[in-house]
Amino acid sequence: MTQLPRPLQNPGPANRPTFCAVMPAPFGAIGIAAPGKLVERIEFLPPAHVLVAPVNALAEKTANQITRYLADPDFVFELPLARQGTAFRRRIWAAIAAIPRGQTRTYGALARDAGSIARAVGQACGDNPLPIVVPCHRVVAASGIGGFAHDTRGFLIDTKRWLLGHEGVI
Repeated sequence: MTQLPRPLQNPGPANRPTFCAVMPAPFGAIGIAAPGKLVERIEFLPPAHVLVAPVNALAEKTANQITRYLADPDFVFELPLARQGTAFRRRIWAAIAAIPRGQTRTYGALARDAGSIARAVGQACGDNPLPIVVPCHRVVAASGIGGFAHDTRGFLIDTKRWLLGHEGVI
């Protein structure tokens, strides 16, 4: 009997590229992956995460802009972002980026606009590689806050609550 090739495994956090900076935030820490000319990933990290000074100019620029946003929720990001994801996900992320500060949209409303379903929008939100810059925290469930980064409790939901409070939503 011929063996089929095994599917590729999700690389998981242990095998992701290292962060070019890890900065403190009121809700924990923020990791920045910007190894070249584009910001590839921003990740919310638990409060006890080790901080890392920026190792290049783009990581420093990204950290400075995030710091400015954390001080002023009306700050507008101007960063070179890596183009990632399927056409559907890029469409959803563009719709999320268009949600004004201080407002939210539901997964269902975004899904209707995209001709999709709320679950697919939720998956795209959870897989958003550039949170804060693409403010997926502004997407909520019809009956409450919803999830955040594929989590429904713990420091990630606390992070979403903090971000929404910072922007005057809750």
